[in-house]
Amino acid sequence: MKTIKLRERLSELVPKWRDDARAVSKGLGDAKFDEIKVSQVFGGMRGIKCLVCETSYLDPNEGIRWRGYTIPEVRAKLPRPSEKDEVYPSGLWHLLLTGEVPDEAAVLELEDEFRRRADVPEYVINTINALPKEMHPMAQITLAVLALQKDSEFARNYAEGMKKEDYWVHTFEDSLTLLARMPVIAAYIYRRSYKDGKMIPPDPKLDWGANFAHMMGVDNPEYYNLMRLYLLLHSDHESGNVSAHTGFLVGSALSDMYYSVSAALGGLAGPLHGLANQECLKWILEVMKTFDGVPTKGQMEK
Repeated sequence: MKTIKLRERLSELVPKWRDDARAVSKGLGDAKFDEIKVSQVFGGMRGIKCLVCETSYLDPNEGIRWRGYTIPEVRAKLPRPSEKDEVYPSGLWHLLLTGEVPDEAAVLELEDEFRRRADVPEYVINTINALPKEMHPMAQITLAVLALQKDSEFARNYAEGMKKEDYWVHTFEDSLTLLARMPVIAAYIYRRSYKDGKMIPPDPKLDWGANFAHMMGVDNPEYYNLMRLYLLLHSDHESGNVSAHTGFLVGSALSDMYYSVSAALGGLAGPLHGLANQECLKWILEVMKTFDGVPTKGQMEK
């Protein structure tokens, strides 16, 4: 196992977090902080405080804060490929995991780790190719992530026997591998469903975010930055939404990262969650068709 600074830092932080959580649970275990209404129970736990999330907070007025930082603050603090580029999304992942703003060396090390792990096994590509091209991309990527489970380090080490204190180590390893391979898989599904079906290999000179755009077939520096920003903005939203909650729930059974993320993607596919992006895009395209192009503000108001 190659040693990286992020893993070393987490090995220092996790024991402290574990002790803090035990202290809070022991000291405040009987404290009450919420009242639950019948309407909330029937409404899918709407507004019920039922999980702890330290990575982000979503305020209805202020917007998202990641580890206490607003979007402008994060964009000002995180490293960038160059001054004119958007920040590395991988830098935000480092911040979410540790609560600490990474320096450029830490982010570049993480980028190298993603490159090292990006090779997708042939059987996963064969799994995707066995599916109908007209199958919705969300169904395809859900199956592809589940196919990756064969190589789960957490599942293998759990079967061989490991200490509970080491669960996070192998979950972290699976997370690194899944993050590295996810853009390759997603870009291929996009090209298979909507383009010529040819897989574009990663460019070792590009970072994780820009490489996703490259593998989709959009080699445009402006689109590289758009993709970096898009991945940044969608990284973590308080963990109480359907997909994140599903991932936590499945993971609580000690299902590994691949089972958990595959299940989370199933929740994300719903029109009241992630698929709302698709519905919004469909509406925008219909508006442009109605006005034969981009409408004016006056046309939209009318």
